[in-house]
Amino acid sequence: MTATLTQSPEQEHQPVTRGRRVPVTRACRFEFVKLVSQWRIRLLVLACWIVPALFVAGVSRQSTLPSDTLFGRWMHATGWAGPLVVLGFAGTWALPLLTSVVAGDVFASEDRLGTWRHLFVAVRSPRRIFAAKALASLTVILVLVAGLACSSAIGGLLTVGNHPLVGVDGHLLTPEDAAVKVLLAWVCVLAPTLALAGIGLLGSVMLGRSPMGLLLPALVAIIMQVTQILPLPVAVRLALPGYAFISWNGLFTSPTQLAPLLIAVAVSLAWAVLATVLAYVLFQRRDFTNLAYDGSGRRALTVGLLPLVGLPALSVAAVAVSTSSMGSGIEQGKVQRSVATAFAHLYRMQTDQLHRPAVAEAQLRTTATCAKSAGKGAQEGAGNNWRCVVSWHLPGVAVTGTAIYQIDITSDGRFVADGDGPKEVNGYFLMRTSTGDAPNPLWQFDGNVELLDTSSKG
Repeated sequence: MTATLTQSPEQEHQPVTRGRRVPVTRACRFEFVKLVSQWRIRLLVLACWIVPALFVAGVSRQSTLPSDTLFGRWMHATGWAGPLVVLGFAGTWALPLLTSVVAGDVFASEDRLGTWRHLFVAVRSPRRIFAAKALASLTVILVLVAGLACSSAIGGLLTVGNHPLVGVDGHLLTPEDAAVKVLLAWVCVLAPTLALAGIGLLGSVMLGRSPMGLLLPALVAIIMQVTQILPLPVAVRLALPGYAFISWNGLFTSPTQLAPLLIAVAVSLAWAVLATVLAYVLFQRRDFTNLAYDGSGRRALTVGLLPLVGLPALSVAAVAVSTSSMGSGIEQGKVQRSVATAFAHLYRMQTDQLHRPAVAEAQLRTTATCAKSAGKGAQEGAGNNWRCVVSWHLPGVAVTGTAIYQIDITSDGRFVADGDGPKEVNGYFLMRTSTGDAPNPLWQFDGNVELLDTSSKG
């Protein structure tokens, strides 16, 4: 006995109702909840919002400061130095690892769990799925970066206080100016962070369940860090998104060195857009019916990687043509100007601490005579064999003051000047003041050589 299902004529002519596609906002909210429900993401959020404050508060109370880190020697003096020290560490290690954990696993997790079919049944659109996952991972990364910045700033301000900050070239920034520039520095490093996040999305789409997708952003970041250490032309440095993790220190000079920073940010955003577009193209071409999928084939790897390899070449050509910067950027004249400028700023600070009569920098007429390797060989390039003799004049004093410094310049233009006499000027770490012993700003100081030939006057 069989049963036959019949329809009335009215039912036969009714249109078939199709399921509506889920809006992007709803899909994004769903993906965001999936991300934050993972224990490792929750742990990262807590760490980013708590650990920096504890670190800055703990280090600021120590007698030994991280003087080998930019702004580390000023953590006793102002709370605004702490977030900059954390920023330097984050650009090297924390942000690449965070983007790996978040963006590098957002697609691969579906492959490991085998949940693509369920997701397509719920959302019904590959484009919406990609957009939702990309936006959700971006939101989590922004929360993590905001935690690092806010936590370190709060820890520094509560521990040390809202005091003026000494810039990279020795000039003094008011607390208000320091706050604005610290915020801008953290905003600027979002660009290379987005570039690494885009690479993470690309690796997660290309490599599927393979752990290499998770490690790809961190691996690319390590390669860029090693590249920045090498004695490469300026154009090559600026053509890599990792330079934006370094060039933010140009905000803390007077005048601000905006040209390298803007170029580095533009290059980073170009990397972020290209990597994300490539990830989207590969995601659209993928066959989701294959349950044994374990990464894209050779053709997909070629499509995904070749454009990223070609982008630095185009960036190098564009930077070289626009700036004519195919050398190291570290030249004798630039070193002398940078050392003299920093010394003049800090000499006035020392004068104020010792309660001596104030003197204007124009009256000091500070100059520096620097030589590399005792004047033998080319007088350019990085190295710890630079030696400078700084000269200055005091009003009403016939004798010209001189001070000697040993200069260690890294390939990115940052230098550390170590005082080598006379002892009354830079011979001791501490100096006696009317209120007790205080750190001597001229004993050892940081500085920065602008690698490009032009600078903003802002």
